[in-house]
Amino acid sequence: MTKTILKTAIVVVAMLVATTVMAQVNIAVIDIQRVVTDSDAGKEALGKLQQLQEAKIAEGRAIQEQLDALREQLSKQRFTLTEAKVAELSKQIEDRGIEMRRFQDDAQRDLDEARRTALGGLEERILPVIDEVGKENNMTLIFNKFQAGLVYADESVDITDEVIRRFNTAQ
Repeated sequence: MTKTILKTAIVVVAMLVATTVMAQVNIAVIDIQRVVTDSDAGKEALGKLQQLQEAKIAEGRAIQEQLDALREQLSKQRFTLTEAKVAELSKQIEDRGIEMRRFQDDAQRDLDEARRTALGGLEERILPVIDEVGKENNMTLIFNKFQAGLVYADESVDITDEVIRRFNTAQ
């Protein structure tokens, strides 16, 4: 009987301690993607990335147009050109095709690097603002809303708007 009372007392004390600890845990969530897309600095960075992408697309389009023109020329003149001229045009088409593939690889690498640099720089600037908001609101944990495996969070614990507001004014 004494053992049962002791076990019951231990369970009650453990539940009280757990309840007290849980009552002190303040949890918040933040949508980092929205901070990037909605903040002034994020909009600026995304705008620059868009401009770079458009420039690469235009450059690629020019190479593709040259390649298409060579193919069309060969197609139209194949039977009127000498064998040497056909071979020369075929070589130019092959070279332009190689140039196009290299350009695509290089452009993708350039865009990826620019995105990594821009977003990494934003992250370095956003994290102190998140820390500040978390400390001011006595937060114990702040989760990245959609990358933490979170499937539900009440809007009352979402600090995204506050972080965006402060990040915009901190610049």
